[in-house]
Amino acid sequence: MAASGEPARPRQEEVAAAAVVVVGSCMTDLVSLTPRLPKTGETIHGHKFFIGFGGKGANQCVQAARLGAKTSIVCKVGKDSFGNDYIENLKQNHISTEFTYQTRDAATGAASIIVDDEGQNIIVIVAGANLLLNTEDLKKAASVISRAKVLICQLEISPATSLEALTMARNSGVPCSLPSLWRTGRHSQHSSQTSTSVILQMHLPPASIHALSRRLMMLLLPSPELDKHVSLKTLFNPAPAIADLDPRFYTLSSVFCCNESEAEILTGLVVNSPTEAGKAALVLLERGCQVVVITLGASGCVTLSQAEPVPKHVPTEAVKAVDTTGAGDSFVGALAFYLAYYPNLSLEEMLKRSNFIATVSVQATGTQSSYPYKRDLPLALF
Repeated sequence: MAASGEPARPRQEEVAAAAVVVVGSCMTDLVSLTPRLPKTGETIHGHKFFIGFGGKGANQCVQAARLGAKTSIVCKVGKDSFGNDYIENLKQNHISTEFTYQTRDAATGAASIIVDDEGQNIIVIVAGANLLLNTEDLKKAASVISRAKVLICQLEISPATSLEALTMARNSGVPCSLPSLWRTGRHSQHSSQTSTSVILQMHLPPASIHALSRRLMMLLLPSPELDKHVSLKTLFNPAPAIADLDPRFYTLSSVFCCNESEAEILTGLVVNSPTEAGKAALVLLERGCQVVVITLGASGCVTLSQAEPVPKHVPTEAVKAVDTTGAGDSFVGALAFYLAYYPNLSLEEMLKRSNFIATVSVQATGTQSSYPYKRDLPLALF
């Protein structure tokens, strides 16, 4: 826990063990349950109100932790009762809070959520202290970021801070992105020749050329969707979506994961089906992502990659949804867990399992309170 912008200092070995690190948001959820969602200007009666814990960053971190991941979160909350309660919640979920900062300059982020009887929701967030997480805070957390297997970022904090975190991760463990090569989507002899040409034009010493050649060949090998040689993978969830998203977010993302509405904002395309999601995913892939995943709620997700650029629909089990709030974050947290601990699974299998876990979450009320623990899930998932 951190007072006045300074983080607490638990044992270094606890932080060093974090396989999944989240740089992101914490929000206090103010939830009203209603028979239906109100129309503009309308006041309706609800039948239940409760306060919970949310925020995309913390949600994703909690789900990964409940599946058994060693986790750490880099975030900022207010020096207020909501902030104090949130830090205690993170500790109860066995998440390292060494880089959980507190500030007196803004209140803890809050989300006003209305959920109807069909499990659908509308949400308004006031980011508050989340927007004060900055580059200096990230520098203090550089050691935990560089030692992670997966870094997750979103856009409920300042986009500049998320971009800086992704850049730090790329510089720590991910080879430099080469959008011009990746956009070919092919691992051919021609691609290999092109990569050699790029290196020679850098006018580097022979030893440096040899080292860079090996790293480029890793990128261009006909391997599975995600490069198993990469020690630190970046998982970026562009939510809330920004239409003019900085193009570096695409090239810095090992996995670019958004939902259908976010895909629409980012691409300008309508996304109401797996086929339409595939078209949007192709647009995102062309911007330099290594892997694109578009989640579709009850319809599962669609994915493609530079290695396999044909869209693939990964369906999910049909269930009766009680509350869909935070289901996408459950999916992202689960995917981060599998990327960190089961890197040899195929991407499709990771997505199937993440779909299943998110499906479990929508069958209970609340956000983090709905997220399943490893002990409650089928052994076949692990």
